[in-house]
Amino acid sequence: MALALTVVVPCYNERANVAPMVAALEKTLAGLAWEVVFVDDNSPDGTSAEAKRIAQTDPRVRCIRRVGRRGLSSAVIEGALSSAAEHIAVIDGDMQHDETRLPLMLQAVQGGADVAVGSRHVEGGDSSGLSSPLRVKLSEAGIRVAQMVTHTSISDPMSGFFLLRRELFDSLAARLTGQGFKILLDLILASPSVLNIVEVPYKFRPRLAGESKLDVLVLTQFAGLLLDKALRGTVPLRFISFALVGVIGVLVNLIVLQLASTAGADFGKAQTIGTVVAMVVNFQLNNQLTYRAQRLKGGRAWRGLALFMIVCGLGAIANIGIATTLYAENGHSLLSGAAGAAVGVVWNYAVSSTLVWRVR
Repeated sequence: MALALTVVVPCYNERANVAPMVAALEKTLAGLAWEVVFVDDNSPDGTSAEAKRIAQTDPRVRCIRRVGRRGLSSAVIEGALSSAAEHIAVIDGDMQHDETRLPLMLQAVQGGADVAVGSRHVEGGDSSGLSSPLRVKLSEAGIRVAQMVTHTSISDPMSGFFLLRRELFDSLAARLTGQGFKILLDLILASPSVLNIVEVPYKFRPRLAGESKLDVLVLTQFAGLLLDKALRGTVPLRFISFALVGVIGVLVNLIVLQLASTAGADFGKAQTIGTVVAMVVNFQLNNQLTYRAQRLKGGRAWRGLALFMIVCGLGAIANIGIATTLYAENGHSLLSGAAGAAVGVVWNYAVSSTLVWRVR
């Protein structure tokens, strides 16, 4: 029997959910030729080991363990491209998506839809499993923006639960950014033609094990994805992310500059204080967002911060020098400070990938 469906499960720290997921799929997809591919980003809790343990006795279970890289979208892409099945489904590894809806989603695609999307926001759906008011607000905000950008009426463009033909995924794969968490939105924006999307209602379950990965940084990555699509991929998404962080650093620099000046510091000293504070803020934001896949933790984070500040200190010298020179010429502290801070941002980006967050 030809393989009909590959279920791709991107996961990180989901060991406790691996066996329940396999059991649930076995029950739901009985009579269908299917497989499940757990794409694990080297989880410290042993998620990949658990998946491989089950795979030893169940050939329908496969595991891709990724080392040195992380990200839900890129995990889905790798899992989907490893498939030879006629159809591909994507479902989160936290058991919050309702796998019993997969047969209906498969029927929708077999009936002519390009993509079947599990939706919490159509009649019969329910998003009460979202764990906090913050998650609800983040989700709602993302949906509204996504609808405006895609010019579609799809009620849940942020869904991580969908099914499509493998042939369609393969044709769009080269156009995907592979960044962030919203792979469905990436697929919709990557398609050169309008996709025929059918939404299948499902009830979003409360998380029983593991930890939620949704936070404000996810929406920041979402904004980066939209910018990347608007620029048609001409500028690397990582640079866009770094630039967004740099803008925040500039604002921090200027705010601290003004506060220090108000407190009585001369311009040179105020700009120096602002520069140092901005460097620390930039490091923290880039560590959490721009270089999330190579995020430094514990002692490595402290060493990374020290290296970042030492190397970027050279850029800071130029920053302060340029700002001070411009201030002496025009007397505008904000304009002069902004020019100096911009020099620091360019230098920081040049050294970050190769020295601070290099893949080890």
